[in-house]
Amino acid sequence: MSSIKITSNTSGEGMIKVAFATKDLENIDSHFGSAKQFAVYEISKSSINVCEIKKVTEKDTDKTVALLDDIDIVYFTNVGAIAAAKLINSGIFTIKYKEVVSIEKEVQKLQDMLNTNPPPFIKKIIEKKVA
Repeated sequence: MSSIKITSNTSGEGMIKVAFATKDLENIDSHFGSAKQFAVYEISKSSINVCEIKKVTEKDTDKTVALLDDIDIVYFTNVGAIAAAKLINSGIFTIKYKEVVSIEKEVQKLQDMLNTNPPPFIKKIIEKKVA
């Protein structure tokens, strides 16, 4: 799949759970509404864990949003307005890339952010989980 180093997270540090809409498990390359699967990662300052692949069994926005109910951030190449609103209302932060982006690069970027100066939305996610 990739060369991501997987370690365990026992230090109690803040962790974010991220889903990537993907066709090939290597890239962010799917529209939210037509995604057949999401690769799910847990990312902290010291660890990156591939958790699971969430499969979308039927094309239903509400069911797909419910499938991602434990996710903090979801990435995709596009999303419809109604689906975006449902994700945001469910407390899931959305990130859209117009071009295909490597999941590995994005995961590394997120971990680098956690280790330097995370943007306010990531700080908020971590604070919510610790509280």
